[in-house]
Amino acid sequence: MSGVRVLVGTRKGAFILTADGARREWKVDGPHFGGWEMYHVKGSPADPERLYASQSSGWFGQVMQRSDDGGRTWSPVGNGFEYTGEAGEHLWYDGTPRPWEFKRIWHLEPSLDDPDTVYAGAEDAAIFKTTDGGQKWTELPGLRTHESGPRWQPGAGGMCLHTIILDPARRERMYVAISAAGAFRTDDGGVTWQPINRGLRSGQIPDEDAEVGHCVHRLAMHPSRPEVLFMQKHWDVMRSDDAGATWHEISGDLPSDFGFPIAVHAHEPETVYVVPIKSDSEHYPPEGKLRVYRSRVGGNEWEPLTEGLPQAHCYVNVLRDAMAVDTLDPCGIYFGTTGGQVYGSADGGDTWQPIVRDLPSVLSVEVQVLP
Repeated sequence: MSGVRVLVGTRKGAFILTADGARREWKVDGPHFGGWEMYHVKGSPADPERLYASQSSGWFGQVMQRSDDGGRTWSPVGNGFEYTGEAGEHLWYDGTPRPWEFKRIWHLEPSLDDPDTVYAGAEDAAIFKTTDGGQKWTELPGLRTHESGPRWQPGAGGMCLHTIILDPARRERMYVAISAAGAFRTDDGGVTWQPINRGLRSGQIPDEDAEVGHCVHRLAMHPSRPEVLFMQKHWDVMRSDDAGATWHEISGDLPSDFGFPIAVHAHEPETVYVVPIKSDSEHYPPEGKLRVYRSRVGGNEWEPLTEGLPQAHCYVNVLRDAMAVDTLDPCGIYFGTTGGQVYGSADGGDTWQPIVRDLPSVLSVEVQVLP
């Protein structure tokens, strides 16, 4: 029977949760790198034993880690992250110019078919690539030096490149999202980029054709339909049916259209999951009830999924990288909270169980299906 490995990054270390295909009994391993902020831990689709981790500390800076044995042992790999191309400036919170500064790696996206190739999203917003398993990282400068770059400015959590999506059908196409610049697409492997934000409305940007300035929280895509994208934005859940060229709102009957994560069912391209929170200033579930919402029709019509989740006095948040799906049948859904709980559903969200409680605040959740 196939098994699953859930990779959890927290503010004080990484944890590896494993189970067989029934996903009822779980083994918890960790913390790895106890005390360190583990912004993202992700496995290679090309090699289930190859894992990458972004390890960060205010004292020691950014460290990249790699495991070649499924997380049993780890080795630090190259950390030569340097901005290339014209230096320039971006906007700060108050609208004044500010030099670009490298702070940390938020997101790792391994290649679909090469375990040594990985993309990394940084703060301040940049994308890096390694082709030698992490020993050397090179910026793809066409993104950060885009003509709109001087108008980018940070969201509340910093100016982070937090989402990278690789198109399985067109290998030169890739999507990224930056808070608070917006979403961007490349069709030539990262040499050139175009903003894909038409139809978004963001606070003081009433123009739906505004090129940049949008606080996108997360993008999601089903591999069978790479032209269809889903977005959780700073207010509004959105959908694009033309590879990001245009967007339309699908918030529908959600109790709040503010949230961070968004995910798509592994086998049902029109089944989408979000976790609403009350507002941009009150980062907890409406009414103190932790509810995942599911749409089976690609948006607008949403149902609350509550069985096994706390429905009173719950004031946790679910961050943008803290929800993932497996590819087993039925599809498994997993998410972690700022309260340190990791929940899993082995039936597409109909019922939930706490896999582990009382971890440090969860920053990321990723899943691997094991042979």
